[in-house]
Amino acid sequence: MAFYTLTPQQHAQFDADGFIIVQDFLNAEEIDLLRKIAKADHAFQQEAIDRHDASGNLTRLVLQNELRDDVYSAIARSTRVVETMASLLGGEVYHYHHKMILKEPRVGGAWEWHQDYGYWYNNGCLFPDMLSVLIAVDRASKANGCLQVLRGSHKMGRIEHGRFGDQTGADPERVKHAMERLELVHCEMEPGTGLFFH
Repeated sequence: MAFYTLTPQQHAQFDADGFIIVQDFLNAEEIDLLRKIAKADHAFQQEAIDRHDASGNLTRLVLQNELRDDVYSAIARSTRVVETMASLLGGEVYHYHHKMILKEPRVGGAWEWHQDYGYWYNNGCLFPDMLSVLIAVDRASKANGCLQVLRGSHKMGRIEHGRFGDQTGADPERVKHAMERLELVHCEMEPGTGLFFH
């Protein structure tokens, strides 16, 4: 996978907003191949775990802490992903984990409002210099429950987290106040689009 170069405008947007959306981060051929492999990969499907949201609905995902010899790890360790991450964070990066959400159409559960550092802090991460990338495998829209972010919320500092269903989520009272002050952004994305968020 080739190197992707961020523009100064993308860096400025990331610093101000806490996220950037990169169109065609993976091209159509790459994302089609990933989709076909994931749908045919029975071992991968058997690794899926279920997590209930606060309403009791199920969210299915496969989470891998190790980098393996497979397409999912190849994307996570690719020059395109690693160098983009290093560019945004301003230094060397390491792999924490990667996952794929297996969202069921019309019935899949939600992922509760959270900050990754809200619980990664308790896993020994000293500083909040962390970055995630979400790559859309299928089209993500408001209608099918795309990821939502609060613009500028990366500047709020760490929020206390607790258990909601089987998930770890941010303090609902704090989220409510944040939503009153910060813009809610629905991250609608076509397949192959990358969302980098602090």
